[in-house]
Amino acid sequence: MLDLTYDSPKPKVIAGAKDDWELVIGMEVHAQVASRAKLFSGASTKFGAEPNSNVAFIDAGMPGMLPVINEFCVEQAVRTGLGLKADINLFSAFDRKNYFYPDLPQGYQISQLYHPIVGEGEVLVDMAPGIARKVRIERIHLEQDAGKSIHDMDPNMSFVDLNRTGVALMEIVSRPDIRGPEEAAAFVVKLRQILRYLGTCDGNMQNGNLRADVNVSVCRPGQYEKYQATQDFGHLGTRCEIKNMNSMRFIQAAIDYEARRQIAILEDGGSIDQETRLYDPDKNETRSMRSKEEAHDYRYFPCPDLLPLEIEQAWVDGIAATLPELPDEKKARFVGDFGLTEYDASVLTADAESATYFEEVAAGRDGKLAANWVINELFGRLKKDESDITASPVSAAQLGGIIDLISKGDISGKIAKDLFEIVFTEGGDPAQIVESRGMTQVTDTGAIEKVVDEIIEANPAQVEKAKANPKLAGWFVGQVMKATGGKANPKAVNEIVARKLS
Repeated sequence: MLDLTYDSPKPKVIAGAKDDWELVIGMEVHAQVASRAKLFSGASTKFGAEPNSNVAFIDAGMPGMLPVINEFCVEQAVRTGLGLKADINLFSAFDRKNYFYPDLPQGYQISQLYHPIVGEGEVLVDMAPGIARKVRIERIHLEQDAGKSIHDMDPNMSFVDLNRTGVALMEIVSRPDIRGPEEAAAFVVKLRQILRYLGTCDGNMQNGNLRADVNVSVCRPGQYEKYQATQDFGHLGTRCEIKNMNSMRFIQAAIDYEARRQIAILEDGGSIDQETRLYDPDKNETRSMRSKEEAHDYRYFPCPDLLPLEIEQAWVDGIAATLPELPDEKKARFVGDFGLTEYDASVLTADAESATYFEEVAAGRDGKLAANWVINELFGRLKKDESDITASPVSAAQLGGIIDLISKGDISGKIAKDLFEIVFTEGGDPAQIVESRGMTQVTDTGAIEKVVDEIIEANPAQVEKAKANPKLAGWFVGQVMKATGGKANPKAVNEIVARKLS
């Protein structure tokens, strides 16, 4: 397999009124486990159900109800850890995180503070061809989601929907390795891509199935390097957490605003309060939500209803054996096996469906030509229809058939585009369409030469200009292609025109 090497991007520098500042960002991403049942009950996780219809007794906090661990959710967490090249902890345990919200009927959340199921891993965040940031993952732990409070249905009352209560979440916690707003958004994009490849989270941010808490602080240039050398967080400045971000654009805007807010306070001689903040996209600003809690504020203690979770290495190895080829490895293989640029390989591996489609098209064919047709023609046409590869009306076999006709010289590039549009809108076998509609490329040099002679004879002034400036020969080629309805073999046309004009 081909190894791709990367340089690290430079950190984002923001010019304050007095000094330059650098950003330091850590992420806590909450990913809903792709499971039909909740973490500790058999209630459905289906999105969009009637309020409070997917609620078991344990989810509702009924007295005497005991949680039962969902083995599949544990497997999905292990699978995620393996996909992030992380350590899998064979011993983990659940703790109670105590706090009161109306949408948390138990009065506590079952989580994993002291012994998470997954340890340290990493994510390679692509910023540009040859440029990537390696972001370390500190831990992944399993926990329950809370319900949802609804405040805009009645002017005097709030409502509570417990359908999400007890849904399994993986909280994926990064180290403070991210150095700019664009990197933060790219980190979430890459993490989402990996989770979708693994099948452990559908990554649907609109439904709240993937959301991020963003920790932002600022420091003077050089301080981050001191942190790297000492692991002393004091070099990084006081952080503020921006909660529940579910948009890449909003993540970037919130980080930029928050960084400038902190810089203004520090340069004015103030200090940053460690707190949790919310982002208001309408006003493009963050506002204080509450002071940032520490672990002791939640009075964590081991969950008395659940034994420690002990898993066997053989079970972990069995999960590892079923992992799919992940985006970084697939991209490297596409570059090596098909001769693609890193950019094209990145586009084609953005999601598993696109990568599979491309491989079917490219099988036994010119990889670069296949990539051009998939990216430029198919993806462009799908984007125009606001659709994606999963709804493509052109199958991989059909697109491969078009490429075969080009490679054999049966059709020209222009005719191929016309053929693609026919297949996209009407369907059908490309070879049969070409035959039935008379779209076959003209390769008879005699016939082409006759057309060239006619155009040369009709344009003597243009002939003299082309003889003085050979670059103008392209005008004659265009006229021949127009006269033949794009059916003439372009290579033959160019050769005949060049010969006649010389």
